[in-house]
Amino acid sequence: MKSDAAARYHETRIRVRFNEVDAYRIAWHGHYVAWMEEARNDLAGRFGVDAAQIAAAGFRAPVVALELKYLRPARFGEELLLRTAPVRRQTATLEFVCRIVGENGRLSASGRTVHALTDGEGILLYTLPQPIAQRLARLYEFLGV
Repeated sequence: MKSDAAARYHETRIRVRFNEVDAYRIAWHGHYVAWMEEARNDLAGRFGVDAAQIAAAGFRAPVVALELKYLRPARFGEELLLRTAPVRRQTATLEFVCRIVGENGRLSASGRTVHALTDGEGILLYTLPQPIAQRLARLYEFLGV
């Protein structure tokens, strides 16, 4: 866990694998989404709110919004630092922001995902169910969000 003057976040490290590099010899853009998911689940799983844990509690959290801004290409073998943090929401949604930082400390990409919470049948919820709200409260408290 790290913090800076602006925010606290969880860190996940990944290395760009050969199969993630495209014909231009840089990481293919679609892999950034997978890396963000890996980092989000790394953080969320520690507090009982990754996809499998939410499903086990009888709910679903499909992605309803995804934003990603590419700033600098990642290259084969480069170690990336994914800094992930939740965003407090007033609705029955989960939001995570992610900053992907290269070995040189420069920002490679930034993005966010928003997940709508539904019941097990896929019906949209308007308020957080108590078990999920409690788990998120622990996550927010841990990161000081």
